[in-house]
Amino acid sequence: MFSNYLIGLREGLEASLVVCILIAYLVKTGRRDAIRPIWIGIGIAVTIALGFGCALEFGSQELTFEAQEALGGTLSVVAVGLVTWMVFWMRRTARHLKAELHGKLDAALQMGTAALVATAFLAVGREGLETALFVWASVHAASDGTPRPLIGVALGLATAVLLGWLFYRGALKINLAKFFTWTGGMLVVVAAGVLAYGFHDLQEAGWLPGLRDTAFDISGAVPPDSWYGTLLKGVFNFQPDPTVLQVTVWLLYLVPVLVLFLAPAGFASGGKRQQTPPPVRGKA
Repeated sequence: MFSNYLIGLREGLEASLVVCILIAYLVKTGRRDAIRPIWIGIGIAVTIALGFGCALEFGSQELTFEAQEALGGTLSVVAVGLVTWMVFWMRRTARHLKAELHGKLDAALQMGTAALVATAFLAVGREGLETALFVWASVHAASDGTPRPLIGVALGLATAVLLGWLFYRGALKINLAKFFTWTGGMLVVVAAGVLAYGFHDLQEAGWLPGLRDTAFDISGAVPPDSWYGTLLKGVFNFQPDPTVLQVTVWLLYLVPVLVLFLAPAGFASGGKRQQTPPPVRGKA
């Protein structure tokens, strides 16, 4: 449940901050007439994201077991790829997010209503589709027949909306660089578990070999139905009897990606360290 809460919080807060920056800029520049097209674009983006999530969930139920596993494994790999790109992109651009959105909004204001709708749709829609796909993959990997994963996502999104509102009202000070670095690191750990489970799905679908090659089995020490087994599965997508391929994929993804992500900014930019931006205050 915690991993899904983290996904909802992280992705939801990105979208909330985007909305706050767009609305606050229009209010500050006296263009309240342009707020309605922004909300229309946001509404379209949210609707499409929800529709995409429903299509993944209900559409997959009509497939055979092998097809479901193949679809789940493939989409898990795609979701991890998108999330990995997203956390690195946000870590690099968080300090410039406000200026970038202001520039796009200025251009859209000159082009008219349709451009405003498109700007809001594109700004929020990307986050929505990424969230729908990664949530589906994570819930699929951690599903135990209970609604807890979806409850975690809903709580994370609700928290993100609350934080976004506080940010807009000026009651909250957020250091975006630090926030997205810490949550991004935790999301990389979650993604590693989703990726490993995705490869297990592909093994069950018959697309990859080694389904019977178990790396270890600690089911006796960590029963899957115990409270701590459930906790480990919910947070890390832990499996007490993974295959050799799952463990290999988990290590090959987690170690290098986490090291690169948590490396100092100067490491990735040829030794030129960048100054940490000041905390971003509400009323953007």
